[in-house]
This record gives sequence, structure tokens and C-alpha cells, in this order.
Amino acid sequence: MPLLTTGKPFIRALEKSGALGVYVPLEGGFEGRYQRRLRASGYTIVNITARGLGDVSSYLTGVHGVRPPHLGKKNIGQEAAVGPVYFVPPIATYQLENLPPKSKGLVLWILEGVILSRAEIEYLTYLPKQEPRIKIVVEMGGERYFRFSPLEQTVQAA
Repeated sequence: MPLLTTGKPFIRALEKSGALGVYVPLEGGFEGRYQRRLRASGYTIVNITARGLGDVSSYLTGVHGVRPPHLGKKNIGQEAAVGPVYFVPPIATYQLENLPPKSKGLVLWILEGVILSRAEIEYLTYLPKQEPRIKIVVEMGGERYFRFSPLEQTVQAA
């Protein structure tokens, strides 16, 4: 059975621009093929969702505090009424430190990118310029076929 797509134009566009906005068919499957092509070409992929991301810059590149749900239990007089704060290491920089030696870099594949604000998307276009080993792919919506464009053009069109 022949390959349906080699993924080379996608990989070249990702390496050139650093951040891509993709539109995938809603029935799924295509993004997995392109992720396999990226892994085969030497990239490490981290899948995250845009829902609940919070402050994108601190979540990806800085230590940030999170409060887990209290589930109805409160500590009276010991800590804040909303619960304790746990500090979480940054996702992108932690993954960069632990990349395999022969890896080309890290690809952050962000699902449900439609809910991101314009400022957050602009930060995601800036991040690969700040750290060249990081590449960003943001799923911006559905389409009948898999298509991609630089994330900067996606921001301008919105």
C-alpha cells in the first residue's frame, strides 16, 4: 500500500516558519499521520490542549502555581480558603532539557487552538524565534482536508 502523504512539505514549512496553524478533518486521523512523520524525521512531540492552559508563557517557559480543586474540603486556619498552591515546572523548557541527544527539537502540538486569544497566538508565533529548538503546531479548526499555513498568517486573517 503506498503512502498517502510523505509530510515533507509540512515539515519544511514547520522548520521554515517555526509555528503552523493547521486545519484538520473533524473525523480525525490525519494529525496522527503528520505526527508520525515528524517523529520519523527526528522531532519529539508533546500534545497539549489549549483548554485550561491559563497564562501560556508561564505554563510553557516558567514555573507556575496551580491550585487543585478542593472537592469540598477546606483547611480552616491553616492555608488559604481556596486551597494550597502547588508549583509545576514549565512544560516546554523541562522537555527541552530532557530531549534525546539526536533529537532535532521539540514540537508542541496544541489541540483546540480556536479558544486561544490573539495575544496568546502571537506569543506562540514568537516562541520559536526566542528558542529555535521549539516548534509549534496549533489546531485552529476543522476542514474537509488537512491544510496548514504559518501561524502569523492565521493571526492576520482572524
